Amino acid sequence: MVYSSNFVEKAAKLRKEGFSYEEISKELKIAKSSAYLWCKQVILNQKAKERLKKRLAIGMVRAKEVLRIKRDKKIKEIIDRVKLYISKLKSNNEINKLLCSFLYWAEGEKTTASVTFINSNPTMISTFLKLLRSSFVLDEKKFRCLVHIHEYHSNEEIKKYWSVITKIPINQFSKSYLKPHTKKRIRDNYKGTVSIRYYDHKIALELSFIYNMFADLIIQRT
Repeated sequence: MVYSSNFVEKAAKLRKEGFSYEEISKELKIAKSSAYLWCKQVILNQKAKERLKKRLAIGMVRAKEVLRIKRDKKIKEIIDRVKLYISKLKSNNEINKLLCSFLYWAEGEKTTASVTFINSNPTMISTFLKLLRSSFVLDEKKFRCLVHIHEYHSNEEIKKYWSVITKIPINQFSKSYLKPHTKKRIRDNYKGTVSIRYYDHKIALELSFIYNMFADLIIQRT
């Protein structure tokens, strides 16, 4: 399409005023490539440069907002899908024991002398203990806890914290282990690591048998 010299002059005038090629394209209803070809030789003064810079900043903010909206939409879709999936799950002792064995497989000590589970995540600790207690008849007095802390921790406060999380009395906590600290970084809200030990080799053995046999079953099926 052939454009009159007036179009070229209008484009150049807009460019001198600090309009971007995209803005010129929309204003004159021409291709962005045409706006570039007509205006690439235009020299911009400081005022025009400042306008372009401001428009660029606004464009970046808008682009980030669009990306955020898209990201939030995807996250919501995933959350809704997971909620539906979780709502269909039926909890029972058999499933709880299987899940307990998986957590033990991932984060537990690979020993059959006792059930030992170590982690710094309170949610994981609570979940494991909930599953363990619902899967077996336990003697709560057989639990022992050991917290791993740094020198910047309050030993008493950390023990109280983990006692609440684990529902294990403080008198069943051993002397805390003081971990070496480089002093390069202090982690805010970090409550150390807790090691939970339940003295029953039969349960430890059963949990190890469950995850090993289940893994063999899955591998054979595939």
